[in-house]
Amino acid sequence: MLVHLPDGYKPEQTAPALTEQLETLPTSLRRTLTWDQGSEMRDWKSVSAATGIDIYFCDPHAPWQRGSNENTNGILRQYFPKGSDLSVHSKADLEWVSRQLNERPRKRLEFRTPIEEMERLLLSMTARIRRSATGNRSPQRSVGATRLGGGVKPAGYTVSSV
Repeated sequence: MLVHLPDGYKPEQTAPALTEQLETLPTSLRRTLTWDQGSEMRDWKSVSAATGIDIYFCDPHAPWQRGSNENTNGILRQYFPKGSDLSVHSKADLEWVSRQLNERPRKRLEFRTPIEEMERLLLSMTARIRRSATGNRSPQRSVGATRLGGGVKPAGYTVSSV
C-alpha cells in the first residue's frame, strides 16, 4: 500500500491521504502502524481516531524498529531511485508498483506472495467468524483456509508515503 501525496507531505496533506488509504483495508486488518519521527505525522491522532489503528513512533535513529518498512523502502528504490522526483508519478503509477511488490514472493512468507498470505489470512478469519456465529467450534476450515504454522506470521501491508 503506497500513499499518493501529489501536493507534498506536510501533515495537512499526509493525514487525510493516509486515512483514506488505510480505510481501504478491512477493519479486522487495521491494527498498528509504526512510523519514524517525521513531522508529516504531526496529525497522527486524527489518523488513529478515523481508522481505529494504534500508531507508534520509532525512537530517533532506530530504523531497526521498523524493519519491514526499511526493507520495503529498499525494494522501492528499484522503482524510484534515491533522489527521484516523485511528483511526476501518478496514483496509478503507485498502485502498479504496489501491486508488483505485493505479487513478489517473500522468503519470510515461505516464498508466498503478500497477496497470497493476505488471502489466506482473510479466509481463515472468515471461517472463524462463521464458526463463531453458528456456535460450531469444530476444527473444520473453509476451502483454502489453512492454519498458520511454522512461525510464519500473517503478512500485512507496509504503508509508505511516496
